Formats: sequence, C-alpha cells, structure tokens
Amino acid sequence: MPKIPALNPLLQAWLLEGPLSAQVPAYVERLRRGRYAAHTSNRCLNGVAHFAHWMSMCHLPARMLDEGCIDQFMRYHLPRCDCLGGALRTPTELHAALTPVLEILRTQGVIACAPAPTGPIAEELSRYDAHMSSARGLAAGTRRSRLRIVERLLLSKFAGRPVAVNSLLPEDVRQFIVDQLQALGTTSNAITIASTLRDYLRYRATCGDAVQPLLAVIASPAHWSMASLPRALKPEEVERLLNSFTDALPSPKRGYAVVRLALDLGLRGIEISRLQLADIDWRLGTVTLKRTKSRRQDLLPLPVTTGRALEAYLRHERPKTSDPAVFVRRLAPHDEPIGVDAIRRIVRDAFRRVGIQHGRGHALRHTVACRIVNQGGSIKEVADVLRHRSLNTSMIYAKVDHGALSGVALPWPGSAA
Repeated sequence: MPKIPALNPLLQAWLLEGPLSAQVPAYVERLRRGRYAAHTSNRCLNGVAHFAHWMSMCHLPARMLDEGCIDQFMRYHLPRCDCLGGALRTPTELHAALTPVLEILRTQGVIACAPAPTGPIAEELSRYDAHMSSARGLAAGTRRSRLRIVERLLLSKFAGRPVAVNSLLPEDVRQFIVDQLQALGTTSNAITIASTLRDYLRYRATCGDAVQPLLAVIASPAHWSMASLPRALKPEEVERLLNSFTDALPSPKRGYAVVRLALDLGLRGIEISRLQLADIDWRLGTVTLKRTKSRRQDLLPLPVTTGRALEAYLRHERPKTSDPAVFVRRLAPHDEPIGVDAIRRIVRDAFRRVGIQHGRGHALRHTVACRIVNQGGSIKEVADVLRHRSLNTSMIYAKVDHGALSGVALPWPGSAA
C-alpha cells in the first residue's frame, strides 16, 4: 500500500475499509505521478473517502459505478450532507477528485468502458466522419461540432430506425433549423448550423441521394465578413503588453514567450499549445508546425527575439519533465502540456493587465498582418505569413493599408486639399 497523506481517522476508515479500498493504491500512485502537492492530494483523497462512505450508505458496489452515480452523489447527497470527519463538500473539487476513480475502475476491468454508439445513426455518423477527415481534411474539433448537429437532425427523424435521407422533407429541415435557433439564436450558431447541414447534404448527394429540395430551404444568414476592421494593437499597446510580464507573475517567461510567438510568427493559440521541442531547429533558426489547422506542415523562420524568449523560458522556468511539449503545466498534474485554453488565458490576462478591452488572442495575428501591410507588404505576403488557404481570407487587411488608401481617397468637401 503506497503511503497515504494524513487524513482524519474517520476518513481513513471510509477510504481503506469502504467499497473503493482496492482502488486506493492506484489512486495514490496517480497522485504521485502527477506530483500533486500534499495539500491537494489530501483534498482528493478526502473527496474519494466521502464518496466511498456514500456508496456504503447506499449499498452500492464498485462494479455498479458510472457517471450517473457521481451525478446522483453531487446532486442529491451534497445539498443535505451531514457527514462527519470534515468531509469535502466543494462540488468542483469533488468532481475533479472522483473522475479519475472511474478511469481506474475501467483500467482494472471492474467496470466496462463507456459503450460506443451503435445502430444505424451511429454507423451513418461514422461514415460521415470518415468523409470529413479523408475527403475534406477537417480538424477533429470541427468534425465533432458538425457530428453533434447532424446527430440531432438524424435523431429527430430516424430515432430507432434506419437512416433514409431520401425520406427527409424540406419542412423537416426547416423545422429543425427553427428548433435549433430557438435554443441558441445567435448569428454564429445560425451560420454553423447552415454550413453543417449544407455540407452533410452535399455528402449525401455523393451517395446518390436527391438533396436539392433540402438544400434550397437552408438560407445563408446575413453575415458581412468584410464589414468591420480587424482589431490590431497599436505599437504602444504592443510595448505595454510585452512589458507586463514582470517577475511578480507566476510564470512571466512562459507568458512572454507565448505572446512573442503570436506577435512575431502569427501563430494560433492551438499551434502554440501543440509546439514540441523537436519542432525547433536552433542551429538553422526555424520552427516546424506539424499540427496546423489546415493539416499541413509549415516551416517558419525563428526571429532572434522570439528565440531568446523561448530560450529564457526553457532554461530558467520550464519545469523538469519528460513531456516533449514546449509549454508544460506548472501545477499538478505535472508532466503534461498546457492546453489551448491556458494559452488563451495567458493572452487574455495580459490584455486585462494593460487595459486593452478588445482582448482576444486573434488580435495578435491581426497585429502581425497590419504591420506587414503598413510596411509595404502585399496581401499575398499576409496570406503566406498567416498561412491562409484562401487569399480572400486575407483581403480584409486591405482596409488597413493606409498608404494605398491615401492614394485613392477623395478630398473632403470644403477642405483645402
């Protein structure tokens, strides 16, 4: 039995004598591998002990556990819990502590893995997913989003029976769109639903279905992509942003390197989070992007300032880890890369510190593009640096080409010009 952090004797008894006692060694080992702090490990084991005590009161064996049991514990037991021993009652901490229990039980074969969807709808979704991956080259996140929408459409019409898209009526598609927009009536959601349904029906057309009447009822929501100006940072805002990474922050060198990658190379947040140590060639001064949005491999030059920022983080601040990712977690669980949400939070917090209101990570890419255009670069150069697949995506930056625009601007009525 691995060493267990000190717990209240009552909690110790719930943990070591309850229905989860056989899983305690694996759970403690997981905490050790993640290098959790002693206080955090104690809180996690406290939560597992509390849950095990509830299982005992309900006469619930470990082999019967699933996500629904944790939901019942959180929803019905916690609000009126009067358990003794200082049992953990914070919902967020309990959820984080209990989720690994199911993983351990499944690894040990005590409970079955969550069943994969079956039936005609699941088979249809699997075929469509394969089409989006192989024929369209869509990223996994985009495919998951589209599959959820298509699944709702198919369930509304074909639940429990074979999928026959030819039997769909235009009114069925129209009503489905209305129902979805009543749940979330934003322009972005309308655009997503329309493009997803249109893509799925075009896929069905390649399978031999007559879908033209269905496509005709999918209207394109009004969206003027060129109506606004790209929100780029001014030079003084860039300087304030970079200077905001002071030693008072928990990981200033990591934050500074993240922002430099976005400002100097125009990297997306997800590309920064996926960057590996092997992707940086220090001798040649290049960065290779292997897991990009467009599923291509891109070779980019590594500017000196960006390289120095990365070097400072890697030498002096990056935790010791066997993980090959450039940016890894500072807090437990250790030995794991930080996710794209952490990258976005670094940028968002930096914007907030310096008082920039339009604080989204994409503003840094806009800043790169605007800088290229106003220094005499072409829209094609912008598309190359930002790695846009279509030149039309970069055309919005023509609006911020002050030099070119001044040459075609008409005199203001009544002015001396």
